[in-house]
Amino acid sequence: MLRVEPAVARTALMLLVAALAALAGCGKQPAMVSHDAVATPPAPVVLSAGPGTSAAAARGLPDFTDLVAQAGPAVVNVTVVERARPASLDDDSQDDPLPDFLRRFRQQVPRGAQPPARGEGSGFIVASDGYILTNAHVVADASEVTVRLTDRREFTAKVVGADRRTDVALIKIAGKDLPIVRIGDPAKLRAGEWVIAIGSPFGFDNSVTAGIVSAISRSVPDSQYTPFIQTDAAVNPGNSGGPLFNMAGEVVGVNSQIYSRTGGYMGISFAIPIDIAMGVKEQLIKTGRVQRGRIGVVIQEVGQQLADSFGLDRPRGALVSQVDAGGPAARAGILSGDVILAANGTAIERSGQLSSVISQLKPGSHVELELWRDKSARKVSVEVDELKETRTAKNDAPSERPGAKLGLSVRPLSAEERRAAHLEGGLLVEDVDGPALAAGLRPGDVILGANGQRVANVTELEGIADKSKRSIALLVNREGTTIFVPLKLGG
Repeated sequence: MLRVEPAVARTALMLLVAALAALAGCGKQPAMVSHDAVATPPAPVVLSAGPGTSAAAARGLPDFTDLVAQAGPAVVNVTVVERARPASLDDDSQDDPLPDFLRRFRQQVPRGAQPPARGEGSGFIVASDGYILTNAHVVADASEVTVRLTDRREFTAKVVGADRRTDVALIKIAGKDLPIVRIGDPAKLRAGEWVIAIGSPFGFDNSVTAGIVSAISRSVPDSQYTPFIQTDAAVNPGNSGGPLFNMAGEVVGVNSQIYSRTGGYMGISFAIPIDIAMGVKEQLIKTGRVQRGRIGVVIQEVGQQLADSFGLDRPRGALVSQVDAGGPAARAGILSGDVILAANGTAIERSGQLSSVISQLKPGSHVELELWRDKSARKVSVEVDELKETRTAKNDAPSERPGAKLGLSVRPLSAEERRAAHLEGGLLVEDVDGPALAAGLRPGDVILGANGQRVANVTELEGIADKSKRSIALLVNREGTTIFVPLKLGG
């Protein structure tokens, strides 16, 4: 029989009471603290920044409040009223002999003008006297542009110019001593660093979203001249043209596009590097147009199989699939099948990089290319030519815009379009308003001549229009039939 000593029993009883008290304290009833008692806070946990861990990560998430307070006033809302467009006709015919490019425009035959559409975007002030950067797709078709500041003042803006190839536009308001952004260096961006976007998604002015740089130098379809910054900062309709800031409060990009299957944000946004946008700005101010370089080649991406075929160590460079006869590349001896590995010392990893590098060179300058041919590298110097723009972007002064006196936006037919339409040349009408709309001209018409003279380019058409006084007779090919269309001149 086990004998329990009194002292041991007392000790056991005290331990049992203490245990029951502790269990009572762990119940659902909150503990009551006297107002007179001074609570001693627990000691803070200090996280040591080990190897590979930044101090910022040790402190937690970044605080954007000061950045937004300083940079936010320079971000503006841009509201546009678009020019009235011709009404569309429904065309259910599946057996249409017309070329696709003509059929596409023919469906816009005017039956009275539609009400002007309205839209919104964003922008940011880059000069205290009122110069503002935004996207070309925000203002390119606008008849009225209104800028609203964060203090709710509104200004009517003038479109200085818009460059569709980079999707950059410059507008101007009559202001002074306006807040401006600071410009950063996108070349210093690294994947993984924090960035924020400020803009007007769905019309909500000065909305702030944050994310990280997902990738740099991204190529996207139809934008071969821009190495985009990819981010996961939330960007939605209305953010277009707004700034992308780094943590130093500097603009590193212009928010331009999103990848979406729904029309809304899905975690992939693209921004135009600010150095490209500022280059466009300077050219638009000086000349009203953007000048780009070209060397006269058609290029494609190099995959693993092509790299193996050409004896490259890995997929890289831009494969030349076609060389323009008589162009700069042809004169320098570049051949189809050459792989361009570098331009002026800049390595070309993907084909889109080459287009971006060449387009930013001044016509008349030379570019040093490193080529891969016959499983060996060689260097060649190519004189850069000018990439001719087929359509003007300047619309701050209608009298200076080619075709504006006529109310037309036109461009020369491409070789493929000439073959499809069985024409030797002409100017394709892409948009009509004013005098042209009143005269019954339609998108899809091909202008062959004016006042009895053949026209092959915009300059020739503009010259004839300048010499005409009250009206001009345009020779037009419409769906295979040639007609004269008299047009009363505007402005």
